[in-house]
Amino acid sequence: SVIWCNPLVFGLLQSHICTMGSSSGTSAFQNIAEAPIDPILGTTQMFNEDTHPQKVNLGVGAYRTEEGKPHVLNCVRAAEEEMLKVLGTSINKEYSTIDGPPELKKMTQALVFGKDAEAVTTGRIASVQALSGTGALRVVAEFVKTHMPATMHEIWVSDPTWGNHNTIFAVSGLIVKTYPYYDKTAPRSLNFDGMIAALKGATPGAMVLLHACAHNPTGVDPTEEQWKQIAEVMKEKQLTPLMDSAYQGYASGSLDKDAFAIRLFLSMGFEMFMCQSFAKNLGLYGERIGMLHVVCNTADQAKAVLSQLKLVIRPMYSSPPKHGAELVMQILGSDESFQAWQAELTEMANRILEVRDLLRKGLEAKGTPGTWNHITDQIGMFSFTGLSQAMCERLIKEHHIYLLKSGRISLAGLNKGNIQYMVDSVDEVVRNCS
Repeated sequence: SVIWCNPLVFGLLQSHICTMGSSSGTSAFQNIAEAPIDPILGTTQMFNEDTHPQKVNLGVGAYRTEEGKPHVLNCVRAAEEEMLKVLGTSINKEYSTIDGPPELKKMTQALVFGKDAEAVTTGRIASVQALSGTGALRVVAEFVKTHMPATMHEIWVSDPTWGNHNTIFAVSGLIVKTYPYYDKTAPRSLNFDGMIAALKGATPGAMVLLHACAHNPTGVDPTEEQWKQIAEVMKEKQLTPLMDSAYQGYASGSLDKDAFAIRLFLSMGFEMFMCQSFAKNLGLYGERIGMLHVVCNTADQAKAVLSQLKLVIRPMYSSPPKHGAELVMQILGSDESFQAWQAELTEMANRILEVRDLLRKGLEAKGTPGTWNHITDQIGMFSFTGLSQAMCERLIKEHHIYLLKSGRISLAGLNKGNIQYMVDSVDEVVRNCS
């Protein structure tokens, strides 16, 4: 048999093989510099190494109970038990297909687009299981770079955005541009005029990343009326939406309300990409379960797109993990489990809303300098506090409260047991760093 090798790769192997095997003490890896620690993961590492009894981790974007512990949803526990009963029969540990189970596609399409949506019922959505939202975004980027027109290689991303967005697109060869999104001055809200102006200046045919709900890191979402205006501008400029949906149901407690923007764009006839994650809303962080949906104009186009998405996935990770997919199908496929999940989503969303209220009221009652209404105006897991870098550094060093130096906090790390400590600490750093 003949083994094919890229000539460039073969040449590099030839040039380095002697170095790696030599006795001169040199190494093929001697010029590799150690990469800086990821800001979010680095925050967690510092927290884990801290022995202070009142330490608080507000960096990690994962839900915590009122006791500050990681949370496994009851509907997930029940699904695990049901899956164990049929393990080795209807459920096994064989490889999944490249694109994931057909049943999973139908269920997740219905969840995000609506089960009666014309695009769903006519089969003009190409869907593949992906490695959570991150993997879905990477598959989109590779697909766009390989198959879509050069104009779509230009992608507009909000400033600020989730820390991994820009890197995912850049390493895939896309041209990343930013549109204004957050007004840091009081009342710390959406820079809607700046966003619209930037989109009007985008190259026709470019792609635009939009956070479907619970914008990360700001917690600031457009109103429904503003979403309509954004969609109209994008329609006029022929811009392609790339929706990132990581918090459906977790933001407001309502799966339908949090899908408003996605369904709006669908109703206006957009072809678009939609990345869906179940890390946050089902607490399946480590299962890496997500979906990529591509809305096309026809079922035939969706069939062709699906075939090419498989060719992107095959050399990337071959096939997706099965366990998370089985959990999602178990929960979405049963009316009882689905209703139980909705109830738990509401509880989680309400706990975060309660923490927002307690933090704002605590700071206002203490007379902490500044305005704090933005804490309750925002939505979702995160809050852009407005704290300066110096204030954040002092919170970490003096108070053992770990957060990003941008001022972003994960509200899930707060509870009734540490909220007053948080209020007192924020008050201290604001007064001493102003």
